[in-house]
Amino acid sequence: MEIKHWAATDVGRKRSHNEDNFLIDKNLNLFIVADGMGGHASGEVASAIAVHTIRDVVYRERDLLARIEAFDAAAQMELCTLLEYAVHSASAQIYHKAQQEPEKRGMGTTVVALLVIGQRGFIAYVGDSRIYLSRNGVVYPLTEDHSLMNELIRSGKVRADEFAVSPYANFKNAMTRAVGVYEHVEVDILDFEILPGDAFLLCSDGLYDYLDDAEIASNLALTNIEEIPGRFIDIANSRGGKDNVTALVVQVRGDADSSKRAAQLQFTVDTLRAVPLMSGLSYQQLCKLMNISRVQTCRRGEVLTREGGEPGDLYIVLEGRATLSRGGTHLVTLEAGSLLGETDLVGTDTARITITAETTGKLLKVGRRDLQELLRRDHALASKLLWGLASELGRRLEDTQLALNRAAGQEDKTMIVDVSEAESEPETFDQTNPRAVVVIPKLTKAEPEVLEEIDEFEFDDAT
Repeated sequence: MEIKHWAATDVGRKRSHNEDNFLIDKNLNLFIVADGMGGHASGEVASAIAVHTIRDVVYRERDLLARIEAFDAAAQMELCTLLEYAVHSASAQIYHKAQQEPEKRGMGTTVVALLVIGQRGFIAYVGDSRIYLSRNGVVYPLTEDHSLMNELIRSGKVRADEFAVSPYANFKNAMTRAVGVYEHVEVDILDFEILPGDAFLLCSDGLYDYLDDAEIASNLALTNIEEIPGRFIDIANSRGGKDNVTALVVQVRGDADSSKRAAQLQFTVDTLRAVPLMSGLSYQQLCKLMNISRVQTCRRGEVLTREGGEPGDLYIVLEGRATLSRGGTHLVTLEAGSLLGETDLVGTDTARITITAETTGKLLKVGRRDLQELLRRDHALASKLLWGLASELGRRLEDTQLALNRAAGQEDKTMIVDVSEAESEPETFDQTNPRAVVVIPKLTKAEPEVLEEIDEFEFDDAT
């Protein structure tokens, strides 16, 4: 693949000096943007130390980069560890310089770094500078801001559209992580597959605060890459230029032979997004799942997980059909796009169900232990997946109960109880519904004691 790149930085319209720095090493295919903080001179010093230290650490390991031919899990982990160590080294260097020069105490910087090796990209980031991927005209943010604003929004303490008028508005630019403020810093890492036609924008907040996805996509699609960073800077300055502005653009080009690989990757992403358990995941989080996933061909009649055996892995049906059974009794047949094995993810020593391929097909296999390790490391992803899992299992439990009722000839033996006036909420409560309803077995007027804790109720028409 051919890689083109260009970058520019500008002081903006409000600042007297530029604390941003960027670095491009075309031999390493390493691209870095850093936005310094700490006042006049100090921020610029911090960002300069960061970009050069990261480059130097990666350069020292250039033989490792050249040796890697196949990207197995070990190679990917080694490269992720290298980038993480490079950022750690930068943080230590900045911190120690600040200790030696008291006027620079507290200086720090954001960092976003992209390393391209073969057909894979590796990202390390700290702070609120960003990397965007534009693929087939769709823009995906590959980083997540380490800012107080983002943490408050993510935790549900304030909505994004209300932040400007919230009590936290004055802390919009406060960082929860920065390189160099302390000797050690937590670094977020991402590795993912790169396709010909992909384009990347690495930038500081002085740029992205003025852009929307459509403007990012349209500018990254321009053929003359040398014009693109300048166009981005002009947009930011024309809309206020309140901060330093840095734009680093990377375009990846290749031949038509990669179209099959691109189609397969897009198919996998679309399939994952169609699974209810994963519908709320960001593209970055989907990449993390794809990194521990493998496409597996299955034969008709092949047993993927056997009841009573070792807990199985997580499967998503890409092509074909699979059946679930328990105790020799067929439960359900699942089509392409269905999720299999989620009941064995947590709290079990043996598989609860038997999964069998009904037809020859393809599955996306997510290793159980790999997934558990990923969830242990990534709390935000764990929260989304486990919440989705609880919702999905709750839905299935309700469907199963309704099916059992029908089998027993009790289709109508339910009632709706309005608990909106109750003194306390039920344990399972739909927070989005202001008039929550609870379905319970139908009660007769001869059983009033069961309703003694409910302030208000109605029997349905059938009663």
